[in-house]
Amino acid sequence: MKTTYKIILAPLAALILMAGMSMRKAVLPQVKLGFIPLTDCAPLVAAKELGLFQKYGVDVVLSKEASWANIRDKILNGELDGAHCLFGMPFSVYTGLGGKAGSEMQIAMVLNNNGQGITLSKDFCGLVGFKEMNKVAAAVKQVQARKEVTFAMTFPGGTHDIWLRNWMAAAGINQKSVGIITIPPPQMVANMRVDNMEGFSVGEPWNGMAAAQNIGFTEIASQDIWKHHPEKALVVNKQFAAKERENLKNIMKAVLEACQWLDNMGNRKKAAGWLSKPYYVNAALPVIEARLLGSNDLGCELGVQKYKDDYMTFYNKGFVNTPRKVHGMWFLAQYVRFGMLKSNPDFKGIAEKLILDDLYAEVAREAKVPVMTDDMKAFKTTYDVMFDPGNIPAYLASAKK
Repeated sequence: MKTTYKIILAPLAALILMAGMSMRKAVLPQVKLGFIPLTDCAPLVAAKELGLFQKYGVDVVLSKEASWANIRDKILNGELDGAHCLFGMPFSVYTGLGGKAGSEMQIAMVLNNNGQGITLSKDFCGLVGFKEMNKVAAAVKQVQARKEVTFAMTFPGGTHDIWLRNWMAAAGINQKSVGIITIPPPQMVANMRVDNMEGFSVGEPWNGMAAAQNIGFTEIASQDIWKHHPEKALVVNKQFAAKERENLKNIMKAVLEACQWLDNMGNRKKAAGWLSKPYYVNAALPVIEARLLGSNDLGCELGVQKYKDDYMTFYNKGFVNTPRKVHGMWFLAQYVRFGMLKSNPDFKGIAEKLILDDLYAEVAREAKVPVMTDDMKAFKTTYDVMFDPGNIPAYLASAKK
């Protein structure tokens, strides 16, 4: 009889143990984060694939979205708790350029610097080369002699829009003389292939894909316009940030660890393998891998551009991830500079409302990573004048339009 009891009880105990384990797994809070198919969604992908979200006690579901407008709508209505998002997008939406004015999307941390680009179609081959800013305006006029010239970006007031407008201002192109349209990132190459635009500003791998498919060439990378600029951010629903603070902190810790892993260059081939999958970016592995490693085959027989310290970075000893109010103020100033806003907004007040720098500082302390102390300091981008957050009117008076 004792033997019989042992035979019955042993599998029963195993079942109870398994049920208990399942229950423990089930109690992890579930969070839904969106992303757009771009190389710089890598921090969310790496955190998922490495099991870091689970490590920090959060069950994260990643949702591949079709456009930045989808991301905006789903964050605002709570369908997404947060997302990989353009750093400039919350400011665009709040000011009414890219959504209903007054709508709040909050920036928890920055995900990456650098790694975007401006691609020109084959119409420009031979007319202008890589970073030949002094030839761009004449090349545009030459192409305009036989067709309208249209440039595409991904969201009004977003990072790609602002890199495009800064590039045009530096090149001396009158922005009213060309068309500017909005196209989701994964659709850029296909639209250029059918001649819907003559140039586009977008993140990787789509600049690289245009070059690889002999559809266009990389005229300039975003780090050439502003070295180590903020690019994508972890942007969250306001109510989620307020009510699920601990879950958000754990997500941020997981993403911070993923960013450190990604900045070990020996890990980037593995990351490129994940990103190339259909359920993530769904683009050619060699293109994703090369540009992640800082090697840009430009296209149009322009050769390969090697970036040594300003390729796409995700951590950079903590420099990347601190969200800075001064950067938000700079984006707001660009909207005024380029006539997108007719009057000055509350530069500092809006930045303070939308950037959760105190939360980031708390997370960074707990994760034992540095917090940058350069917020609210003046800085200069490559082709622009000095931006002093303490005297924005002076900046606007002297910046090229």
